[in-house]
Amino acid sequence: QVQLVESGGGLVQPGGSLRLSCGASGFTFSNYAMSWYRQAPGKERELVASIGSAGASTTYAGSVKGRFTISRDNAKNTVYLQMNSLKSEDTAVYYCKARSPTSLTYWGQGTQVTVSS
Repeated sequence: QVQLVESGGGLVQPGGSLRLSCGASGFTFSNYAMSWYRQAPGKERELVASIGSAGASTTYAGSVKGRFTISRDNAKNTVYLQMNSLKSEDTAVYYCKARSPTSLTYWGQGTQVTVSS
């Protein structure tokens, strides 16, 4: 059974940091590219960051570049999103997604991130 389980969300003040984790099981994690998406209330889900299967290539949305870092540990079947200098506009539910070379995709259930003073 495929599972993607996000954790690490919560309430943080502007300027603070959070580290999200997404643990995977039920598929060969090291074969899959991984991404983080987010969806704010009333808005469409948007891509935040992606990382290749080996971890050598990463891409970021312009709005988070320089503040967020995506990484992965294939030995632990886990992908991370380090979020620094958080802003109120980063408030959203954050989802991880796995994508195989044949475009088979899996989604996690999401974790809430709220940036507020």
